[in-house]
Amino acid sequence: MFSSPEPAGFLPLDQLHALVARLMQLGYQCLGPAVENDAIVMRELDAPDGLPRGLQAEQAPGRYRLTTDPQHRYFAWANGPQAIKPQAFAPQESLWRVERDAAGMLQFEAVVPNAPAQAIIGVRACDLAALALQDAHFLREGRRDPHYAKRREQLFLVAVQCAEPGATCFCASTGDGPTPTAGYDLALAELPDGFVAVSGSAKGAAVLSALNLSAANAQQVDAVRQQGQAAAAAQTRSLPGRTLRDALMSRLEHPRWDEVASRCLACGNCTAVCPTCFCHAEIDGPALDGEASRHERIWDSCFGESHGHLHGFNVRPDIRSRYRQWLTHKLATWHDQFGRSGCVGCGRCIAWCPVGIDLTEEVAALTGSGVSHE
Repeated sequence: MFSSPEPAGFLPLDQLHALVARLMQLGYQCLGPAVENDAIVMRELDAPDGLPRGLQAEQAPGRYRLTTDPQHRYFAWANGPQAIKPQAFAPQESLWRVERDAAGMLQFEAVVPNAPAQAIIGVRACDLAALALQDAHFLREGRRDPHYAKRREQLFLVAVQCAEPGATCFCASTGDGPTPTAGYDLALAELPDGFVAVSGSAKGAAVLSALNLSAANAQQVDAVRQQGQAAAAAQTRSLPGRTLRDALMSRLEHPRWDEVASRCLACGNCTAVCPTCFCHAEIDGPALDGEASRHERIWDSCFGESHGHLHGFNVRPDIRSRYRQWLTHKLATWHDQFGRSGCVGCGRCIAWCPVGIDLTEEVAALTGSGVSHE
């Protein structure tokens, strides 16, 4: 069950608030699902019993609509537009500032981020896999990013098994879900009467120990296993393989690039919701009086014209080249950087694309795999 060698405990449904209360007692700012702008996002919980129930989301290419869960579960939603990424890799933050002192000299100072201890409740397996890729980029040897590192070390991750994948999900084909297997502090699987719970870290084990849970029985553990298998089997989208590097890099002049470019708006929605994208730009924000300035990092997208601009020319002057860059980097050349694909099968890029471009459909067309969707 999950990946922990520790025995599984059972948390009754009416005791979920006790877990949240314990995390709050330990000083964590607890984030959980909330409805904002008609989408499920992660926001701070006001109280231990603040987790909502009965939420679901209907997802399709270019479509996301909230619905209700007839079983009134806590975690029946597949995912919203956010992942863990904003909590570790901030969308906008100051890296350093400069001020003019009394003598008129410029004084530079690093900006240390405010990084409260945060417990995120409801993390999905695909997002844990994505966070591991973010770690590989920002925490790599010799290039450790101090801002990311400080936020990352403050996170306590409570993962949940996906029992109801969205129609846009394909994590089973990438090997990243729907059941969490690594990267969590605690993992929960929701059953009608409660949660099977396991720890994945010393911090998680200490929290579970404080709750004094009874052991999960064999029937409960088996129900979780079957639930995970059913969720994987229910996914109707997939990629034709986990190593598509050669297949895609040998088709850089395929006519499909022109076809998808005719539909793509280059809006950057797909990169904004992608849990693994890490492109950013750096800008300066001078004060109006000219006495100070801040150097800031903001999320960027390879779909933006400025992203491909070098001195005197643009290496990706059109949407065709930008879409090709995004897809081939994500699914092909990430293997050269990180030893695996940069896609974890969350399906966000499909649901949040305003024109409904489906990554799995594009890959099928490019590789000739003929994957169809129900």
